[in-house]
Amino acid sequence: MQVEQLDAAVGSCGSNGSIEVIRVVKEVSKSAKRAISEAKKRPSTRLPAWLKSPELVGATNHWEANRVDLGDGSAETLSKITKRLSKTEIGLITHPDFDSNSAGKDVFAAPLGLAPANNELGLAAIKRAGVDLPAHLGRLCEAKLLTPEQESMLFQRMNFLRHQALKVRAQLNPQKPTLKSIELLDRLILMADWHRDRIVEANMRLVFSIVKKFVNSNNHFDDLLSDGIVALMRAVEKFDFGRGFRFSTYATQVVRRNAYRQVVQVQQERVKIVGGVDDLGLDVSDECRQSAISEKRWHELRARLAVMLGDLDRREKFIIRARFSLGSHRRVHTLQALANRLGVSKERVRQLERRAMEKLRAMAGDFSFAELES
Repeated sequence: MQVEQLDAAVGSCGSNGSIEVIRVVKEVSKSAKRAISEAKKRPSTRLPAWLKSPELVGATNHWEANRVDLGDGSAETLSKITKRLSKTEIGLITHPDFDSNSAGKDVFAAPLGLAPANNELGLAAIKRAGVDLPAHLGRLCEAKLLTPEQESMLFQRMNFLRHQALKVRAQLNPQKPTLKSIELLDRLILMADWHRDRIVEANMRLVFSIVKKFVNSNNHFDDLLSDGIVALMRAVEKFDFGRGFRFSTYATQVVRRNAYRQVVQVQQERVKIVGGVDDLGLDVSDECRQSAISEKRWHELRARLAVMLGDLDRREKFIIRARFSLGSHRRVHTLQALANRLGVSKERVRQLERRAMEKLRAMAGDFSFAELES
């Protein structure tokens, strides 16, 4: 409309023609400014050029293999996906350089140069662990150690990708999401996860070397290892790469502290379940017969424990007996072994064990162990 007005004004350039041209030009200018302003407010779905960097081939392949399922692509489906992605936790350690215009180009400029996995490294890690482990655990330790430069680059790239993901998510409209914006957000999150996984893999041998020192009859290697890996992943999320320290120094403290807490917790639970008695099998040894508690009292204690166990449900009773080597169980079973036996996840077994322990503690509070010493 403004162009037609401008043509008409130019065609009628009489005494008032120049004034009319100026007026129309001003209107066109105002309209153009409004359009530019509105365009700036709308989220850009154009892929940044740095996403095509050869350094992101591995991360891109990871995204393509695990990308979000967009279903039928309807507005309702996209809205649901957007709401789910908006609740996904995106933790990062930010850096001032991440907001510069050339940040993407700079972050992925230098070659990372990760070495391929080495099966011999995994087998050597299993041998050094000094415990009977399945061979497949060796695959966790096949990644080579990172150089200081590689480590810094991986942390920088992981956090930069998450920084970009937060910016894209902040512009998403859950009511009217676009397919391209959802794909870009999903892509950035998964590519950041790929970099995180490279850091975790390269530090798996560190976890092996730490947790093996805490292994005993009550704390099995696979339980300590699984918890140690979770602790390692938390350490990756919290590590401030900009301070110039090596990650292994920080990770060692985190994993060691976690293993120590786990050992102490298991010990406390074993003590509480029988009121401070170490021999949870309740076999009356000669040493016990000579203690301040008589054999008769030991039988009474065992009977009371049997009654308490009888109040648990079938799965809880089985887990407690297996975990504390009670009854027919002659050895302590691991959480993973019980998970395989019950057909549930390892975390579910842990939850059932915790629930059973809470029930036993509540029942133990109904009578005093002091009377057994009389």
